[in-house]
Amino acid sequence: MKPLKFTSHTHIVRFVSRPVCLVRAETPSFHLSKMGSIAAVGSISYNGICLRKIQDETSYHRDRNFKVRSSVASKQQSLQFSKVESHKLEKTVRIGVLGASGYTGSEIVRLLANHPYFDITLMTADRKAGQSIGSVFPHLATQDLPDMVAVKDANFSDVDAVFCCLPHGTTQEIIKSLPTRLKIVDLSADFRLRDVSEYEEWYGQPHKAADLQKEAVYGLTEILRSEIQSARLVANPGCFPTSILLPLIPLINSKLIEVKNIIIDSKSGVSGAGRGAKEANLYTEIAEGIHSYGVTRHRHAPEIEQGLADAARSKVTISFTPHLMPMSRGMQSTIYVEMAPGVSSEDLNQHLRSFYENEEFVKLMKDDKPPHTRHVRGSNYCFVNVFPDRIPGRAIIISVIDNLVKGASGQAIQNLNLMMGIPETTGLLYMPLFP
Repeated sequence: MKPLKFTSHTHIVRFVSRPVCLVRAETPSFHLSKMGSIAAVGSISYNGICLRKIQDETSYHRDRNFKVRSSVASKQQSLQFSKVESHKLEKTVRIGVLGASGYTGSEIVRLLANHPYFDITLMTADRKAGQSIGSVFPHLATQDLPDMVAVKDANFSDVDAVFCCLPHGTTQEIIKSLPTRLKIVDLSADFRLRDVSEYEEWYGQPHKAADLQKEAVYGLTEILRSEIQSARLVANPGCFPTSILLPLIPLINSKLIEVKNIIIDSKSGVSGAGRGAKEANLYTEIAEGIHSYGVTRHRHAPEIEQGLADAARSKVTISFTPHLMPMSRGMQSTIYVEMAPGVSSEDLNQHLRSFYENEEFVKLMKDDKPPHTRHVRGSNYCFVNVFPDRIPGRAIIISVIDNLVKGASGQAIQNLNLMMGIPETTGLLYMPLFP
């Protein structure tokens, strides 16, 4: 073994009077935080991890006695934690995850493992009450988290904010009963439609928290950022609406496309149907085929039309057909639009490119490359591109997201980051997984 070579920039970091690792930094800016973590200015604080900067990439050395909290960031300069005002770092935000045993709940847990300011102190799962998250989801077994409890037994005294990942219809009364001091991001459909009569029409039951509905803010982050920042209750958008509204709203706002004759063909991974045991979602029912469902009556249609009508300031009716694909996660929306007179598909492309130029999570593809679901798998990104249709005056927009991240849990964390006054990219700078 070669002897260790020490330089003026090499520091031995001790944790509980024991050398853990050698850290090489460009400047000696490491310190011990109040939580016992090793922190570096301008980078993430990790419990039990030494950070080192090598060729502008953050890497870590793991001691086998410590839990690891790490992530792969898309770019070093995006780690904005040093820019957060000091008074906003005075204490950790204590998080409750209601419905932690579902797909969106477990994805919240996975993503929060890398969040420097959010710590999970409560998890509920009625059917899995008393179990650890690792016993339900073995891929999360490394996380040191409280056992799950039934909602009725939940104690919110040690909770500051809640992610509600419960099924629609059950969420309203539970959220209505929560302490009003809590910040809430609801991942169900219960607070997305402003018109409670429209909710009853599409979901088949009366809304049980109509007064609370008036307080809810729709959480399409890149479009409604200022409203979300001051909200107490945010209705996280559905996965299909997220993939559709992000490209269409800027184009409608600028009157570059007509609001008539919008046709949307969307395809989703099976996780979008939830984790409940359903015959239609069995492997032999899903594999080796494409399955249209909710034809003309999918519950996301009024949510999409609500967002487009807000942009157009007039009623909008779309033709929307979703399909289930034999894959675990991923979503693609192929959108056919009629352009305004004198507008070209290149105009649409350039406008979207300009509109999202400074956004981390919405990216326009280069040239004529179509985005694929594998390009965003496991990440909070939405990739978009615009193509001229063979029919004169029409264009084709392709938008892809991971339905469990940008389409659900990732966008929920992005929203709560805003609500808590910290950079919205915090804990979300994952590179997509490939292959």
